Formats: sequence, structure tokens, C-alpha cells
Amino acid sequence: MVTEISTCTVQSLICLMTQKNLSQENKTSLVKHPKRIKSFVMRAGRTTSGQSKAIEELGPQFLIPFNDQGSHSVSWFGENQVHQPLIFEIGFGMGDATAKIAQFMPDHNFLGCEVHQPGVGALLMKIQALALQNLRIVSHDAVEVLEKMIPAQSLDGAHIFFPDPWHKTRHHKRRLIQTSFLELLMSRLKPNGYIHCATDWENYAQHMLEVLNATPGLENQGLLDSGYAIRPAYRPVTKFENRGVKLGHGVWDIVFRMKPPVTNAIDLEALNNALDPWAK
Repeated sequence: MVTEISTCTVQSLICLMTQKNLSQENKTSLVKHPKRIKSFVMRAGRTTSGQSKAIEELGPQFLIPFNDQGSHSVSWFGENQVHQPLIFEIGFGMGDATAKIAQFMPDHNFLGCEVHQPGVGALLMKIQALALQNLRIVSHDAVEVLEKMIPAQSLDGAHIFFPDPWHKTRHHKRRLIQTSFLELLMSRLKPNGYIHCATDWENYAQHMLEVLNATPGLENQGLLDSGYAIRPAYRPVTKFENRGVKLGHGVWDIVFRMKPPVTNAIDLEALNNALDPWAK
């Protein structure tokens, strides 16, 4: 038995399908664009009572709130220290190396970024124990800190020690050292500023070296034939790193510096005029 469908019914069905498609399009248009892929994840970890106490008591002095309206190092370190070179560290972990470097280089200011709260509390405890005055912390995504808080050409150096290697191939896009990130970081470095990376993951070391070598405006400072650098004296060997070395794991340091601008370029027109006796 064949069922006849009236013209009116067909038009009604078409109308309903059109409304459904439009509704779906509207929903799609309301979907936000995907966020920037982040190079870190919020690790689970319990904050000890000592770390919590340090955050509560020392935070007002040494923790800098994230500010997307910009900021200035005078408000971070005070007028007496504002003229000291400023080093930016990304992902300091539990802060062992950070505190030792700040102690070793009292004539430099250090701004450390870390989202892991136990690490923030641990470094604050070290700041108090070592009476450090040249170290400040911002607990926020380092990329956003660079974008919103760090003025152009204000950093003398950047330390990126043992970032997450994201060793699975499908996760390589999450690695911090990428061309787009380096372009942002370089815009915040002074003309002679440096980038010092260290990793215990060889594949990531190779990736870092390849990306940094391919980035215009940077010069490799590594003295080894492989292109890697000898560990600078200011970077201490942490307990974690030392344990890995004893197990036969490698550690690779990579140091690049901004190429200095050409300041003595010859003005050919002025030179010709000076040598041409008829120019006067």
C-alpha cells in the first residue's frame, strides 16, 4: 500500500529540517575557538603544612600576582635592585636550582614561573632559609606572563631547565620549545640576552637544538662539536639530575644568545660625499 504525502506535508518537513540545520549552525558558531595548547599539566601533589605556611606568610612579599595589564620590575624588586640584570626562569619545579643560582648571583634579579603549588611553597621556604632578596615568583602560565607582564627587551636571560619532554610523538606539539614560543621570548630579551635550556631527554635535546638553530636572530654558544654547551658553572647539579647521571642518563645543556644588532654599519652615501671633492 503506497502512502501519499501531500505537498503541504513535504513543505512542513523541509521547513523543520531547515530550522534544525540553522539551529545546529548557531550552536556551532557559539563554540569558542580552541585554546592554545599548553606545555604543562597541573600535577597532583599535596602541599605540606610548611609549604602552605610559606605561601601564606611569605607570599605577600615574594609572590607577584598575575596582571594582564602589564607590570614593572620596580614594583617587584624595589628601586635599589631595579637596575640589576633580570633572568626569567620557566618551570622551576621544587626550586632547588633556582635558589642556588639566586644565591650564587646576588647581583642579578630572578623571576621564576611555576604553576605547581608545592613547588612554589618549597621555593618560598628556601628564599627564607637563604635570606634571598633577588628572587620573585609568579604562579601562572609562563607564556601568558611573557605576553602580558614582561615588557619588550627587558630580560637579560631565560632559564628553561628540564621542561616536560612530552616523549610520545603525538604529544610533541605540546613541547614548550617551538618556533612561535621562541619568537615571543626573543621579543622580551635584550639585544645580547641569552636562552639556556637543559634536558635529560636526548630526543628533546635534539629537537631544542634543531629549532633554536633554525631561528633567525640567535647564535649557538655551545663549544662542543655536537653543538651542545658545557654546563655553565652557575647551573648546579640537582639531586634528581645527579641520580640520573649515576644511572647512566645523559644531560644536555643548550645555550643560545641574541645576535647583537649591527651598530657600525657604513653609511655609503656619507662616505662617498666625504671622498668626493666636488660634493662641497
